[in-house]
Formats: sequence, C-alpha cells, structure tokens
Amino acid sequence: MRVPYPQVATGTAVSAARSRLALLTASVGAPGLAAARVRPGLLALVDQHAAAIRDSLDGDRRPLTPAALAGYAEGVRDTAGAYGLLPAGAVDFAAPDWVLVRLLAVCALARTLDPRYLDPA
Repeated sequence: MRVPYPQVATGTAVSAARSRLALLTASVGAPGLAAARVRPGLLALVDQHAAAIRDSLDGDRRPLTPAALAGYAEGVRDTAGAYGLLPAGAVDFAAPDWVLVRLLAVCALARTLDPRYLDPA
C-alpha cells in the first residue's frame, strides 16, 4: 500500500522542525536565556526581538508553530552565514550581536509552545 505523499511530508517536516528547535534550544537557548535572567539588558533585547518575530510571522493572528519558528531560525542562520556573520568562536552573551539575540528570541518563543513540540520525535 502506498502512503500519500503529503502525509509523509507533513510528518517528516514536523519532526524535522521539532528536532531543529530542540537543537537550537539546547545549544543557544538554554545558556542564552539563563544569561538573560541575570542581564536585564539582554532580556529586554530578547523580548523586543521576540515581538518582532511574532509580528513577522503573524503570531497575533494565528498560533506560532514549531515549523514556523524553525524555518525562521534557519533563515536567520542561512542569511547570516551568507554574509559571514556567524560567530566563529565561543558565544559571548555579555555582548551579543543581532543574530544571537534573534536566535535567542526564537528560543524564547519556542518555550511558549507546547513542550512536546521541543522533543524530537
């Protein structure tokens, strides 16, 4: 029996999005958001970027999804990489650049989703 392509693609895409968000949260989000708790300036930046992302993804009109957030983060990373803006060394949360704050904001928004969305399937 053959499974219709959209069902396979949807399940695979959702699983991939959840995995990408989980990896981003583990590598950048957890340490960055911990740093933001003790650095009010960083927390304010993350909140501002989260609001901008929510606005960009129409988050006020429709719920944010793991796929939307993972796709957004991937776009930020790809664009930053194309312009040579990805950090080469250790991440410095005391002096974060725009890319790092944007990715932290994605992680902050991901934490507002159902926690099951962050567990890779």
